[in-house]
Amino acid sequence: MKLKSYYFLLLLIFTSCGGTKNITNIESASAKEVIAAHKTAAPDFKTLAGRVQLVYETEDKLQSITVSLRMEKDKNIWIKASILGITIAKVLITPTSVSYYETIGNTYFEGDFALLGEWIGTPINFQQAQNLLLGQSIFTLNPSEYKAEILQNKFKVQPKQQPQDFIHSLILNPDNFKISSETLSQPSAERLLSIRYGDYQKIMDQFYPSTILIDTSEKDAKTKIEINYKKIDLNADVSFPFEIPQGYEEIQLN
Repeated sequence: MKLKSYYFLLLLIFTSCGGTKNITNIESASAKEVIAAHKTAAPDFKTLAGRVQLVYETEDKLQSITVSLRMEKDKNIWIKASILGITIAKVLITPTSVSYYETIGNTYFEGDFALLGEWIGTPINFQQAQNLLLGQSIFTLNPSEYKAEILQNKFKVQPKQQPQDFIHSLILNPDNFKISSETLSQPSAERLLSIRYGDYQKIMDQFYPSTILIDTSEKDAKTKIEINYKKIDLNADVSFPFEIPQGYEEIQLN
């Protein structure tokens, strides 16, 4: 699927409770304990407002933009992308829909989450997009179906039996049980999604990403996206203004 605007893929990427659970014996920790600690490490907040620097790179394109990110947990993800202070696009993601418009080509899109799956190469919903931005697994981790082991002083968690034609694994930091990296590959389609996280920042006794590196590939097509959080404010009063301007043309997907 090809879109009329690069900003689709670029903006898509933008798109639980308590403190870290202690595990006293790392070497003997079970998958159930590790997964429970990871779920407990999910940030608990009402709203989040952030300023993000985003770098988007393909084989023939390199672009850096400033992004204003607002989230209402489990309800809204709102993004405004700017270059040199000029708004170039807005996106609003809710649990049931994705809406987007960009000012350069005067185009817009309103649709469901099937589109998001095309953007990053694997099916994704609102909860998964939110988890990606917060350093949580984009897949549900069922302790009865996953195993855990120590790998280079970190926890490696993966299915006991990988689904047909899919390989999923994630690496968790032992100090905060947030994700260090998560990968999903589909060998038959030569498709790979890799998400890596840098150091985490501690805000109000909870851990939030500082840097997210996303690599996607499908056959010979490769995309790299770097997300750098410059500022995060929690539980401030925020709004989610979004209205498609009159006269914009609806984007048609091939």
